[in-house]
Amino acid sequence: MKTKTLKQDKVNVITLGCSKNLVDSENIITQLRGNDYEVVHDSNEEDANIIVVNTCGFIDLAKEESVNTILEYAAIKKQGGIDKLYVTGCLSQRYKDDLEKEIPEVDAYFGTLELPGLLAKLNADYKHELIGERITTTPQHYAYLKISEGCNRTCSFCAIPLMRGKHISKPIEALVAEARNLAKMGVKELMLIAQELTYYGLDIYKKRELPRLLDALADVEGIEWIRLHYAYPSKFPTEIFEVMARRPEICNYLDMPLQHASDGVLERMRRQITRKETEDLVQTARQHVPDLTLRTTLLVGFPGETDAEFEELCDFVRAMRFDRLGVFQYSHEEGTSGYLLEDDVSAAVKAERANQIMEIQQEISFEKNQELKNQVKKVLFDRKEGEYFVGRTEGDSPEVDNEVLVKAKDHYVRVGDFAMVKITEATEYDLYGEVVDVQ
Repeated sequence: MKTKTLKQDKVNVITLGCSKNLVDSENIITQLRGNDYEVVHDSNEEDANIIVVNTCGFIDLAKEESVNTILEYAAIKKQGGIDKLYVTGCLSQRYKDDLEKEIPEVDAYFGTLELPGLLAKLNADYKHELIGERITTTPQHYAYLKISEGCNRTCSFCAIPLMRGKHISKPIEALVAEARNLAKMGVKELMLIAQELTYYGLDIYKKRELPRLLDALADVEGIEWIRLHYAYPSKFPTEIFEVMARRPEICNYLDMPLQHASDGVLERMRRQITRKETEDLVQTARQHVPDLTLRTTLLVGFPGETDAEFEELCDFVRAMRFDRLGVFQYSHEEGTSGYLLEDDVSAAVKAERANQIMEIQQEISFEKNQELKNQVKKVLFDRKEGEYFVGRTEGDSPEVDNEVLVKAKDHYVRVGDFAMVKITEATEYDLYGEVVDVQ
């Protein structure tokens, strides 16, 4: 009679959605490894017997991807390919009851702040001593640093507060300790992320303290670049620009989603800002930091968006000449105040408008990149791909912005190192260059 061999559990953590979700997955991995689990991330191998899917529930496409991923692993579980399937993250937070009914093959569902419960299901202890000692899944030289959870804003299109709750800032001391640990691991670049960066500190310090946090992080030895993602434009604390101009460690880069430029749409979106105030803020930013790279995100197809309001947005994009720009199509999200409005812009029109905005931006990007030819830029190299070493300038964040390509046969650089690169050619979204000095 054959006896079944007891095999050690292996966990595969699957991450869907944004960089904030990635940090949550890294914390799950850190805690499980601290409990002596073998853990992999986004692995295509089929040797893990436990799957944890960290879901996104932001818009329709993200929800669809999350549901399809859960169904895929539920089918594998039915066939005996895995032993346990757990689901966590935003989709699980928002639709837990529905998911339990629709996909009962999942062993347990957890919300965004229920890591201890997930660990308990796996007979693992939540180890407080591991807080701030996160295992990263990104390349060794950069990492995301989440400075707060949740959001107190009431934008009518956004379901994030329903899934992430109210804004909770992490203390400066804890973030500095985490940054020091990351630096010891070889991290040179920190991407600061939050649902809303500029709100940082209001809850625990009773005032906006992002500038003080930036100064403290810039003092951490080994950290050479600090990059700011997701800043809300209304009541923007302009002291951030002063710190940016004063501290070389703070990248001259700001990701500030503006969403729209028509006053009518901005009011319906509950953005608490007008087009004139937005233009003044962009002007102020560029005055304080002349070589600032400004990334924004826009939302097209919001309920009631007329042709005239969309044309206002197009004019705004042409006038502002943003360095980086992305577009979302409006998704009608239940539970938001926007859901009370009629979703009266067709899917075809939403797609057409998104494409039109990107065509305008593509031309702007090409013109701006042409201006970089013959300039020498400091570049951080992320990887080798084919015949090129691929890196980024101070004005580029991983995966979403321009990349700098250097021919490997002509120049040798180490991944994770900085080098000075002379830009020789440029397309809409890529720069090509020659290494003139390795740092």
